Amino acid sequence: MQLTDNSRGALYMSIAMSAFTLNDACMKAVTVTLPLYQAILLRGVLTGAALLVIGWRMGALRFHIAPEDRKWIALRTIGEVAGTLTFLTALRQMPLANLSAILQFLPLAVTLTAAIFLHEPIGWRRMMAILVGFFGVLLIVRPGTAGFDQWSLVGLASVACVVLRDLATRRLSSGMPSVTVAFLAALAVAVTAVLLLPFGGWAPVTARSALLIAGASGFLIVGYLLIVMAMRVGEISLVAPFRYTSLVFAIVLGWAAFGQWPDALTLTGAAIVIATGIYTFHRERRLGRQVAVPVKGPFRVR
Repeated sequence: MQLTDNSRGALYMSIAMSAFTLNDACMKAVTVTLPLYQAILLRGVLTGAALLVIGWRMGALRFHIAPEDRKWIALRTIGEVAGTLTFLTALRQMPLANLSAILQFLPLAVTLTAAIFLHEPIGWRRMMAILVGFFGVLLIVRPGTAGFDQWSLVGLASVACVVLRDLATRRLSSGMPSVTVAFLAALAVAVTAVLLLPFGGWAPVTARSALLIAGASGFLIVGYLLIVMAMRVGEISLVAPFRYTSLVFAIVLGWAAFGQWPDALTLTGAAIVIATGIYTFHRERRLGRQVAVPVKGPFRVR
């Protein structure tokens, strides 16, 4: 059976989300025995090397950055590094599904921030969807209750960092290759990990740890490539909502690998966030406009 462009895009997006979630699970598992910054450095070296090879084979590496892109590359790199550190710090302490549920608010947060800082149009319906989505996030983190701790705030901080990264990505010129952007981000994350190594230490790398690091890097590369393919095939408004499948994968992996299952309030909040996000995408489709999600450089290094 011949798949349509939209079907292929949805398939690519779903596989990309599963790859990213597997990367997260590998990093959560390996940081039980390896210091966080060491794990980030080792994964960054493997990922950066792979991106160099891929970019070279594609002929897409270009290290001369146009003056108009330099500020946005710098802001994007800051968001990438801070987002990686905050996300993985929270991931060590939180159930995978709970943190993934918080991250489902990201598309709505990008839409709102783009409207405020980039003056992109936003109607009252989308604004209501964002407010309802934020209520869903509150159900997940539950401020003021026994289930709320500092790691929930770190998880929310990672969302803010990724919003900065994605908005800076949207400002990059079309001539800036995505592979170059991704490689620079991976390099910055690795260099930051080197600088932070004295605060975390170094532990012997066992065969299990090496396998998990290699798996995390491999899944990250697969996610990079497939999400680019997904965004270039079919209609964005139909393909993009499939990013929410990451929560399904996170729930299953969290239960299978770590014995963690989100409670009813977390699942309810996640369902509200996802429903409002999908409504926003379909609202944009009806209006014939592109939703505010990053499409020029959708790589993520975390």
